[in-house]
Amino acid sequence: MEDRIRRLREMLDHSDYTVALCGTGVMEESGYVAIKKQARAYEIEELYGDPPEEIFTSAYFTARPAKFFQFYRQEILNKIPEPAGSSYALAAMERAGRLQCVITTNKFEQERRAGCENVIELHGSVFQNRCPHCGEYYTVEDMKQGGTIPKCRICGSIIRPLVSLYGEMVDSRIMTRTTEEIGKAQVLLLIGTTLQSEIFSNYIRYYSGNQLVVIHREEHYTDQKADMALIGDPGEILAKLNY
Repeated sequence: MEDRIRRLREMLDHSDYTVALCGTGVMEESGYVAIKKQARAYEIEELYGDPPEEIFTSAYFTARPAKFFQFYRQEILNKIPEPAGSSYALAAMERAGRLQCVITTNKFEQERRAGCENVIELHGSVFQNRCPHCGEYYTVEDMKQGGTIPKCRICGSIIRPLVSLYGEMVDSRIMTRTTEEIGKAQVLLLIGTTLQSEIFSNYIRYYSGNQLVVIHREEHYTDQKADMALIGDPGEILAKLNY
């Protein structure tokens, strides 16, 4: 492991453009369990009578807003994880000029809250909420305290969390920026995710370099397709780079 960390440090030190892709493993570092995980999905269905794949959709938001927000407050807003160790390590890399962009599926702004500045949040953020009618913005606290169904104080419309719900397409401008960033990368880091990721696999094909590095907790059969794989806690591994 020490040899691989030393090699990774050399890669980063000689790279003019490094991009990190952060998956659900980053949230798990902070103790958050994704709502799609089998055990948690079962618990949610037991509590709410419907599976999270059905509740966390625009159709459910529109048809059953009271139940949607009951779920959203309890299972999402009341369980916002703190920034992970890997998030702080990435921020240190960015400050050292060794990381140019973070692309994340994280809805909780862990990387941004840890100090990263150039972040693309593919699925939006729970910290961003807007009235779809008049455009007024609202905070997480507004959403938590906004009654059974949080409504705009100006026009009375239901406030929309600016997160991607299941089945919704990523904004085309975000997709374009993501592909451009990956296309510029000399070193591409996959942190807390795999090459088989249903989200990132569509973007990785835009990477044309030969320094693709996977860092996650458990071995995966696709690791052999990477140029380097480091298995263990991503935060601990990245901290050993000493940026």
